[in-house]
Order: sequence, then C-alpha cells, then structure tokens
Amino acid sequence: MAEIKQGIIIGFLGKTQDRFSEYQRPVSTEEKLDFVSKIDGFTGVEMVFPYENGEPEETRAWMSKYRLEFAAINVNVKKEAEWVPGALSRPDQGIRDRAVVMIKKAKDFAKAVGAPHVTCCPLSDGYDVLFQINYKTAWRYMVETIGEAADYLPEIPLFIEPKYSETRVHCQIDSTAKGLLLLKDVQCKNTGITMDMGHSLQSQENPAQALSLIYESGYDAYIHTNDNDTKADWDLVGASRHFLHYVELMFWALEYGYNKYFTTDASPRIFDVLEFFNRHSEITRGAYKLAKSLDRQQIQEMMRVEDYNGLMKMVNKDIYRI
Repeated sequence: MAEIKQGIIIGFLGKTQDRFSEYQRPVSTEEKLDFVSKIDGFTGVEMVFPYENGEPEETRAWMSKYRLEFAAINVNVKKEAEWVPGALSRPDQGIRDRAVVMIKKAKDFAKAVGAPHVTCCPLSDGYDVLFQINYKTAWRYMVETIGEAADYLPEIPLFIEPKYSETRVHCQIDSTAKGLLLLKDVQCKNTGITMDMGHSLQSQENPAQALSLIYESGYDAYIHTNDNDTKADWDLVGASRHFLHYVELMFWALEYGYNKYFTTDASPRIFDVLEFFNRHSEITRGAYKLAKSLDRQQIQEMMRVEDYNGLMKMVNKDIYRI
C-alpha cells in the first residue's frame, strides 16, 4: 500500500470559539490553504461548504497554487438560523427541503472542483430533553432527506458522520451502528460513513471495530483522526490519549485497503497552530508505519487460535516496545 495521505478540515486553521472563549485569528480561505502547505506531510483539504469555498474556478486555482488535493467537501447543515434546532429531521418540510438542497449544491460543487465525495455531520438533528421530538417521524424524515440527497449525483458519494452529542444533547445519528442503520434504510449503496475517531470514542465504541463494521456492512468509510477523553469531543492531537486504539485503527485500515485521506478533525485552541498539526502529522505517520510493520499473518493466526497471551506479548514488544 502507498504511504499514508493526510488532510485537514481547514476551519481549524482560523478563528474558532466555544461558549467561553475565542481562539486564534480569522484568516481567509486562501490563507488557510497556504498554511496547509506548510504542515509537514499534509496534502489534503476538507473544505466546509458553502462558507469556505470560492467559485469553483477560483477554488481550483487556489488548490493548484498550493499543490493540494481535496480529501472531501464538508457540507454544513447546522449554521443557518433555521437549522440551529435541526435540519434534516424537522417536522417543517420547507426546512428539510432547504437542507437537502444545500447537500445537493455541495455535491455540485464537489464535482466541479474534483473532490471525491461529500461528508455531512448532521449535529443539530436530535433532541435536548425528553418528549421534545416525535422519534417515529424524525427517523422517517432522516431516511427521506438523506435518501434524496444520496440519490442525487450518485457519482459523488455522500458520507454521513455520526456523533453522540453536540450540538444536541443527543444527536439523531449517535453511533456508527445507527449511521449504518440509516444507510440501510436509505438503500443507496453509493454512500458511506465518516468514522471520526473522537466521535467513536465518545460513543463508547472501539474505532477499529467500528471501521470493520462499516466495511462488513457493505459500505465505504472515510476516516477523521483526533483524540479525546471519551467524555467530550475535545479534538486533541491523535494518540495523545488513546495510542493503542490509534495503532489498531491503522492496522485495520491497512487490512481493508483504505486509500483515502486520514483527515485530521483536531482543534489547536491554545496551542501554536503549526506545531500542533506537525505533532499530529508526526504521530499519525508513526502509528501508520508501526501498524504496517506488524506481522499481519502471525497476528491473525494468533486471533484464530485464541492465543490471547501471545497477542498481549505482541502488543508489549512490537507496539509499546517494552
């Protein structure tokens, strides 16, 4: 397999904020792309549509100027005021229809600039308190809206990104399994799951197992890299909390022949931005190289014969190097 390809969600290269503070300074999209070219080992870009892109011709020129490639187009269906309480599962059909139109426009844009797929994380769809939504109709609306968006321009696949919570206390698509159930109901094979490592950990999943579940369910996968403490989605440097999970994820990505970008969904906040992402790049390349060096045939044979102690020894000697 070729060497690892790393990309970044460029929104994290400018000003960000939470409920308490603002971080870094605002910069233009072209400045963000220039910055990506300075991060060691990064060549991929995930751009948030429609808030970071220019017109297709202008955007292609930027990407060419800084010798970058698209990892994905990220369509945002939560920022507009009417979508803050939800977009794809709301009772109001007009609200739902406008969200679907946004995803379709993102697909048009992706095709125009040569991006491989569109990813969507429907964070505002869900609920905060009990008895807030009609679970029955909310699920039906999610199936209908995602189905319509997925069927449009099928040559540009639509990837759905699950997350347990934020911006809702409980997101509608709160786990990898729930995302796969949605796609099975949608019945459009040209779809996939964006497996964000931090979201998977927050949902009390094992990211490597979640990745395997996606592929074994017959769908495609796209990987976001980061880390957290499992209590909240802190978007930390990869492997800063879950090193063994990180290596295991790389092991299974290699096993399935994953050839897309490993796109960092990490937020520097108080850290120096360039050094933050250089450290992320360093650990991601290292974990990938380490996973690639493991004796895959021997490991799978030990799994087959249930040689648990042999596997633990392998982890100690070949991964932790103790």
